[in-house]
Amino acid sequence: MPHLLIVDDDAAIRETLAEIGRDRGFSVALAASIKDALIQLERQVPDLVLTDVRLPEGSGMDIFKNAAAASAEVVVMTGHGTVDNAVQALRLGATDYLVKPICMERLNEILARIAASAGEETPGAPFEEPGRFGRMYGASARMLELYRQIGRVAPTSVTALVIGESGTGKELAAHAIHELSPRRQRPFIAVNCGAISPNLIESEMFGHERGSFTGADRQHKGYFERADGGTLFLDEVTEMPPDLQVKLLRVLETGQFMRVGTNREIACDIRIIAATNRNPEQAVREGKLREDLYYRLSVFPVELPPLRERGDDIALLAQRFLAAQNQESGKRKDFSPRALAVLKQYDWPGNVRELKNFVRRAFIMADADVLDADMLVPQISPSGAAEDGQVSVPVGETLAEADRRLILATLERCNGVKKQTAAMLGISPKTLYNRLEEYAAAGYVLPGEPAPRPGPPRGN
Repeated sequence: MPHLLIVDDDAAIRETLAEIGRDRGFSVALAASIKDALIQLERQVPDLVLTDVRLPEGSGMDIFKNAAAASAEVVVMTGHGTVDNAVQALRLGATDYLVKPICMERLNEILARIAASAGEETPGAPFEEPGRFGRMYGASARMLELYRQIGRVAPTSVTALVIGESGTGKELAAHAIHELSPRRQRPFIAVNCGAISPNLIESEMFGHERGSFTGADRQHKGYFERADGGTLFLDEVTEMPPDLQVKLLRVLETGQFMRVGTNREIACDIRIIAATNRNPEQAVREGKLREDLYYRLSVFPVELPPLRERGDDIALLAQRFLAAQNQESGKRKDFSPRALAVLKQYDWPGNVRELKNFVRRAFIMADADVLDADMLVPQISPSGAAEDGQVSVPVGETLAEADRRLILATLERCNGVKKQTAAMLGISPKTLYNRLEEYAAAGYVLPGEPAPRPGPPRGN
């Protein structure tokens, strides 16, 4: 299930957009401020962020500074849209820009695209073919071993624990297990345990009776009841409150649960697949995961490799994502060989999700049909080489000095072309010119310009 984060200080707008998102099949998180948004980003990395530009604590563009947002598509909304703001948002990493009042047709197109990219495989296509296994893509040795493990555990009824960094595709692996199991015709329900309020998680999991607490004006069926006969995927299970972990363990042992507000037990026939981006044994030592629940969940552990360990899969995935953009827009853009080499050398901390969104942003920003290596800097650069786009800043350095280092290094990389430098840095040309004037006045030599001549001697 794709996840949507809505950031807007207007409650009516938040609720309206949330209703539209849910109707489109998204799980939805709401935030009224930058602070709330950062909390939600830590709970669950969204597939899409809809954020207002003007927020009480600052600009919605501040969300781009968060690492979690780097692997999510971000669409900026504002009632104060200008071309400059739109360009700045795109250069900071936004994938689209909506002006209030929002055009519902455009919004629905965006939601449909995100849902489709996170949705079912092509109807009629075989489950497995070279380079693809269900909704997962890759032909590296690590992925072939993963496919083999999934193929073995899927037909059984045992509980599986999927382990992997954020963005590696844990839900896709869980869905593959479901699709290859005897339960494939029954529901597959994905739940992010960290994205649900601790006050509501028991009700969301097990349901509640009418009148069981303030605001419970009708009976509610929880995830366990709705997944009956199928598979329940519990993502980030280590974020589940300890008291609920006890109840989950009991359900796994007895096959029964109780709705909040009743003592009547309800039988359920579900297969649990859990997932975590933590080291589960470390989570047990830290008290984040009960040891007895860990052993009950990890009957068959499945570990997903990070993208940086998948070799040629990086190029395979990047080209697949670019092909999807070409098909959507009727273009014929391609990567240069050097650009693909640069992509392979980057560590991709956000894994496949980050790569996918990076390709989309690079596609939008590219004027030519060839995406060359120079277009990938400074966002993507070969690791460990300062001359290839990385800038070292000593601990304790002032922000002003760090800014100077970054600006001058980027200007040098752009061969002194100020317009390109401003675009890469996500600042206006005017701001760049002002900074460069300050540096020149302070005696710094600017890339692409001759060193200043010594002034006339001073004296009597």
